[in-house]
Amino acid sequence: MDLVRKSGIAMTTPQNRPMRRQADGARTQGTRVTLRAANENAGNDVNDDVNKVKDNVNAKVKVGVNPKGAADAAADGADGGEARAMKWHGQDVRWMLSLFGTAIGAGVLFLPIDVGGTGVIGLLLMLAMAYPLAYFAHRAMCRFVLSARDPDDDITDVVEQHFGFGPGMAFTVVYFVEVLVILLMYSVSIVNTAESFIVNQLHMHAPPRALLSLLLVGALILIVSCGTGVVTRVMSWLTWPVLAVLVAFALYLVPHWNASMLTSVPRNASGGLDAGSLALGLWLLVPVIVLTFDHSAIVSSFSVNVRRRYGRFADRKVGAILKAGEPLMVTVVLFFVISGDLALTPADLARAKAQNVSILSYLANVLDTPAISWIASITAFICIFKAFLGHYLGVEEGFGGVIRKVAHIRHRVIERRVLRPVVNVVMFLACWMVAWANPSVISMIETMAGPLIAFILLLLPMYGIHRIPALKKYAGRASNVFITLVGLVAVSAIFYNIAALFV
Repeated sequence: MDLVRKSGIAMTTPQNRPMRRQADGARTQGTRVTLRAANENAGNDVNDDVNKVKDNVNAKVKVGVNPKGAADAAADGADGGEARAMKWHGQDVRWMLSLFGTAIGAGVLFLPIDVGGTGVIGLLLMLAMAYPLAYFAHRAMCRFVLSARDPDDDITDVVEQHFGFGPGMAFTVVYFVEVLVILLMYSVSIVNTAESFIVNQLHMHAPPRALLSLLLVGALILIVSCGTGVVTRVMSWLTWPVLAVLVAFALYLVPHWNASMLTSVPRNASGGLDAGSLALGLWLLVPVIVLTFDHSAIVSSFSVNVRRRYGRFADRKVGAILKAGEPLMVTVVLFFVISGDLALTPADLARAKAQNVSILSYLANVLDTPAISWIASITAFICIFKAFLGHYLGVEEGFGGVIRKVAHIRHRVIERRVLRPVVNVVMFLACWMVAWANPSVISMIETMAGPLIAFILLLLPMYGIHRIPALKKYAGRASNVFITLVGLVAVSAIFYNIAALFV
């Protein structure tokens, strides 16, 4: 029998009378219905009547031998569920690595280049922001998703539940656009990385960009069309090798370190400090830092999955996974970025920005060791490939949410399995066309991707903490002030691009 978890009080209603009759018969054989915190394996005997009760009350019950009494059994069930939630499982490790893999993408590979324009002050800003931004922002976003009423609700559903259909629809559109911009950025980056590898490492003529982008984007869409399980497994398989290579590459660059970056600041024509250029550079650097330590595209899928598996202990499990994964991600990223910046000069970083390539691709082209050049190019390709897979889950969720809400207005229901092929085709065409056009990746990060991510990742959960009753217990913390200030600065950068249109 499938089981219903409630607050510890058994209730008889017209809907659950069939279940009660079965329980009465079971008592004659020494079995008793008890209300206890069910785990994922509870119940082997499922029937249609009990499934209807489950849908109505959105809870679970467990049937089993109980020689100690209902109260003791309920306590044991709760303790067992908590013990299971606090124990590490293989799927927890896969999610931790998937979060890491989603963050290790274009942001990491382009942050050293963008920091180069602000010199040592930009490096210090990055060091100060990194960990609190990564941990507290994603922790708050996970809690926002976990505040949903239904275990299967994603972030687009949560916004509609708490703020109404209109705001929910507006958010879903913004969420979709935010993740779409990042996906398009990765499409450009992966084609540029492959093109640079063909020309500089293979010493061949690159195929026409239209054909190369068609093949690469098509291969990526084919992989993500296999489903979430395949995507998370592929990402977890690739994360450890990429992590090892990034650390090894950062160590390899140590002998090439020089002090030019430590004395570099933007200067004016007379050689003095250019305060205006420095302020502008730091302002536009904040969205890039936000993107670098961001894995919000996969947070909703992650939170929903954990809630399905651990129920009321999901928040603690999410916190445990983030506490294990965020320090790992931040440490690797900071070491790689610092090592890459110190190994190059500000002039090198400016050239890399002009070429619209990542730091690894640029290093591959200037290093004298062929093996290292190959490793750098292949690592850059894999990093972007992994990040594309992780962010596609967010695009699929956002685009599907937009279509479902439009269908809801017309009183129609569209199943998720029907949406997936439509999303795949539309995203293939969009990613292919943008990758073919080759816009500036760093400009996309500074003025579109970073600010939109800041709105979703930083400002929305903070707003929810002050508006949603279930989240108000997290209000009044210093970390909330920090996240809000960073979010406002990052979001404001989008206005620089708007102002530039009129100057």
